[in-house]
Amino acid sequence: MNIPTSKNRRVPVKGNKGARKPSPVKRKSGKKKKTRKVSLGAWTAIGIAAVIVLAFVAVYNIRGGQDGCETGAKVPPGDWRYGIDISHHNAGGIVWDSLFVLTDKHGRTIRDHHMAKDIRPVSFVFIKATEGVSLVDKDFRKNWSDAGRSGLRRGAYHFFRSSKDGEAQAKLFIKTVGDLRFKDLPPVLDIETIHREGSRGKLNEEALKWLRIIEEHYGKKPIVYAGASFAKDYLGKDITDNYPVWIAHYEKDKPDFEGWTWWQFTDKAVVKGVPGLVDLSVMRR
Repeated sequence: MNIPTSKNRRVPVKGNKGARKPSPVKRKSGKKKKTRKVSLGAWTAIGIAAVIVLAFVAVYNIRGGQDGCETGAKVPPGDWRYGIDISHHNAGGIVWDSLFVLTDKHGRTIRDHHMAKDIRPVSFVFIKATEGVSLVDKDFRKNWSDAGRSGLRRGAYHFFRSSKDGEAQAKLFIKTVGDLRFKDLPPVLDIETIHREGSRGKLNEEALKWLRIIEEHYGKKPIVYAGASFAKDYLGKDITDNYPVWIAHYEKDKPDFEGWTWWQFTDKAVVKGVPGLVDLSVMRR
C-alpha cells in the first residue's frame, strides 16, 4: 500500500482552495440580480403611477372639475331653442336664473364659459309631476315653483303606466299640478313602455282617456312624449296625428319621426346651472 507523503496530503487541500476561487464570480452574479430587482421595482412604481394618472384623467374628463372642464353630448346643427326636463333625479343645486347651453368649437355641451364658442339660454323646462295612479314626484312642487319664479316657460309631465286606468292617472295629474298660467306649456304624457299586464291596444285606449280628459280640463292639447321607434311601433294614429309629439331619438342629426314638435336628442348633456348630466331637447321654431 502506498502511504501518502505530507506533500501528497497537501494536494487535496490546494484543490479545495482552488474550488473556492469562483466565489467572487458568484458575488458578481449576486450584484446583477440585485440590480434587476431595483430595476423591476422602479418599472413597477412607474407603471402604478401611470395607471393612477390615467384613471384620474379619465374620471376628470367624464365628471369634470371645479374649473368647469366637463363636457357632454354634442348639439345637433341648427338654430334651436333649447329646453331641459327634470325630476327628483336632478334634485339640488339647480340655478334657475342662470341656465345656459354652452358649446365648444366641436359642438359639445360644456360648463366653462371661457371655452364656449356659442352660448344659448335655456328657453323651457318640463318637470315631472306624477306617475301612474298614486305617485307624485317628491321635488315637483319646489321645481314647479322655482321654474315659475325664474320666468322660464314650464310644463309638467306625467309618466304613464299602461296597465293602469287612464282616467285615474289624469285625475292625479290635475290634482297635483292645479291651474296653469297662460305662458305655461301644455301638459305632457310620457309613454315609454308597455308595462306588465298591458298590451298595445290597452296602452292606446288608456292613453287616449288621459289625453282627452286633460285636453278638456285645461283647454289645450297635451303633448305626447315617446321614443322614435316606440312611437312608430306602438302608438296609434289617433294619438300621433292628433297631438303634438315630443320625440326622443339620440345621436342623430334629426329624429326618425315625421311631424315632431319637440326633440329630445340626448340624456347626457352638460347644461350650466344644472348639476351632473341632464336631458336636453330642442323645439322647432
